Amino acid sequence: MEIHTKSKRKAQVWVVENGKKRLRQDHITTEEPLEIRLVSPRRTVAVTMRTPGTDFALVAGFLFSEGVITCQGDIQRMSYCTDESVDGEQRYNIINVELKPGLNPDLQPLERHFYTNSACGVCGKANIEALRLRGCAVINSELIVNPEIIYSLPDKLRSAQGIFSMTGGLHAAAVFDVNGNLLNVQEDIGRHNALDKLIGSALLSDELPLNHHIIMVSGRSSFEILQKSLVAQVPIVCSVSAPSSLAVSIAQEFGITLIGFLRGERFNIYTGRERINI
Repeated sequence: MEIHTKSKRKAQVWVVENGKKRLRQDHITTEEPLEIRLVSPRRTVAVTMRTPGTDFALVAGFLFSEGVITCQGDIQRMSYCTDESVDGEQRYNIINVELKPGLNPDLQPLERHFYTNSACGVCGKANIEALRLRGCAVINSELIVNPEIIYSLPDKLRSAQGIFSMTGGLHAAAVFDVNGNLLNVQEDIGRHNALDKLIGSALLSDELPLNHHIIMVSGRSSFEILQKSLVAQVPIVCSVSAPSSLAVSIAQEFGITLIGFLRGERFNIYTGRERINI
């Protein structure tokens, strides 16, 4: 069973308001490194800054979205590292991954992940051609959604963000069904980590592909958000902010409906208008 460490911490802060100061206790989001190690071949494939919790899902989602694994069965075992020098104490910032026998993935594309910061967004392939070479398929989902469903997603996402409501310092990714029902939500200090946790949870529960679902992320839609959504075969991706130019290019190339600036009863459709019933 995965151990969930604390995703928030207490801190003393000075609040300055109307020229006066007061001391109060606040919650801040935890940020710690997570090292992902393969057992065979023995190798560190990534170090990412993340919010502790749902670590195994984060690792599974990362390995899946980067093409190291293609299904749940490719992972034989995941475990936290143990420090033999300290009475076998577990080290919750290192996860060892044992792949199934005979699986020899190409790990060279992961060189860029030796250290990734939660805000830097370097979890995508170098370009769209790399996604084609990986065999990522165009999404042909016939999913059609009414605008009213899309309008409802931000409030549902925000109300499900338990840690954000305490700290104000987390991104979130959520998956919805065609009727706008919230199926899962994950939070992390990095938006790409939150999506990896979401996709990893679906992978470990044998719920992929997500080709009849909607994903919504807080913040903006970037290259890595669209890349991960593509690998999970998500037909509609929404965000509360703007997409990047490369995100739009991926959406156009692979048939993803990309929605941005989703706020209140307003949103922009950048690609894939045919899936929105208007």
